Amino acid sequence: MTAGGGKSKVVAIIGGGVSGACVALHLANELPAGIAEIVVFEPRGELGRGVAYDTEDPAHRINVPAARMSLFPDRPEDFLEWIASTGAVSRDPEAARPDGNLFPQRRLFGAYAASRLRPAIEAGRILHQRATVTGVEKTDDGWLVSDSTGIETRADLLVIATTHPSPSPPLGLQAVLAGHPRYVADSTVPGALDNIEPDDRVLIVGNGLTAADIVASLTLSGHRGPITSVSRRGLRSRGHAATAQDPFGDFTARPAKTASELLHSIRQAIAQAAGEGVSWHAVIDEVRGHGRLIWQGLPLAERQRIVRHLRPFWDVHRFRVAPQVEDVLERAIGEGRLTIAAGSVADAERDGEEIRVTLRLRDGSRPVKSFDAVVVTTGPAHGGILQSQFWLSELDDAGILELDPTGLGIACNERSEAIGRSGDADPSLLIAGPLARGTFGELMGLPQVTEHSVFVAGELHRKLTGG
Repeated sequence: MTAGGGKSKVVAIIGGGVSGACVALHLANELPAGIAEIVVFEPRGELGRGVAYDTEDPAHRINVPAARMSLFPDRPEDFLEWIASTGAVSRDPEAARPDGNLFPQRRLFGAYAASRLRPAIEAGRILHQRATVTGVEKTDDGWLVSDSTGIETRADLLVIATTHPSPSPPLGLQAVLAGHPRYVADSTVPGALDNIEPDDRVLIVGNGLTAADIVASLTLSGHRGPITSVSRRGLRSRGHAATAQDPFGDFTARPAKTASELLHSIRQAIAQAAGEGVSWHAVIDEVRGHGRLIWQGLPLAERQRIVRHLRPFWDVHRFRVAPQVEDVLERAIGEGRLTIAAGSVADAERDGEEIRVTLRLRDGSRPVKSFDAVVVTTGPAHGGILQSQFWLSELDDAGILELDPTGLGIACNERSEAIGRSGDADPSLLIAGPLARGTFGELMGLPQVTEHSVFVAGELHRKLTGG
């Protein structure tokens, strides 16, 4: 069976999380009727949820205030208005913070996103193909997309908006612990923590936002055993400023040309902000707000230096934990239940269900510790994106896709058109969302993701209408 055989053009979007759903929504809202069919391939029951917002875990909360979460950049309080109109947090007293900000459970943003997509789907402006893509082929007149339902869809334009690849567990752990009932290689899988017992000694490999979520989830479920979180530098995600602040600093008047210049200017701005009673949060917010301009003004070699040396420090300041989660972390540390270590896993062995791990700490020591459970939260394996799904691997083998030289995603130009092995861009193949951040810079926070989705929708509109 073949879909997309009508006279109108067909836009196929692979991935129906926030990035892909936003592209579809904004394109559907702007495109005149009859110009194109928009097909979104997403196996989940609703568009707009993706991995981040498809969780039912009540410990998982949005990491920024609801007032800054929206699918519409020109309507920044749309999510907040949806909450007010639906009474979505009426049974969640912890959502409201003393400063008036709301940090609701993450699943609510998924429900909001799905609700904003629903009218376009019901009106037939967006087709939700609830299936997994199994193959993508470049044809003489466009693209042929095969999916798990057996349908083949012919498309004139193709958008790749897939999620991040799963974490890449340390090879030593994977070899030793594969099959262990309390070894969690991918914590995003529903029910991944169900086998962990209340008194289990838990090792978390990684110490970013996902690790914070793990601690919060375990605590909410009644876990009381000791937790050790180990990461290379021992950095943990920071919290939010005590009070609202406007972004601070100027990073565009004289854009930095090297990683060192950028670091120096950020440090200088933080010092200046402190002198005026403003916290570092405002400076990082200013950098984030101009992330695309700053990033695209840097030569490739300097972008690569930032990824190699500065990214961990940026991540812990940029990606902040929700106040409710920060409270859990602080309490666990204060009680001695959570220990944060700087180092890595040197070795592991299994004795029945007990796991003995040798840690290589930054102070040079190599303690051997026993655990009952190990959870990997090392973050997405960006370098393996083209091997994460069969159809992506095929496009890689065919030279149609290339890994971005920064290692952050898929190579594309400043119009978000994919760049293949030849070095040429394919105007019929676009990259949307965080997988384009090697070119566009800051594309992880929701405001930047939605802005980029609007940009990609605009590029598609131009290609379809000639405007």
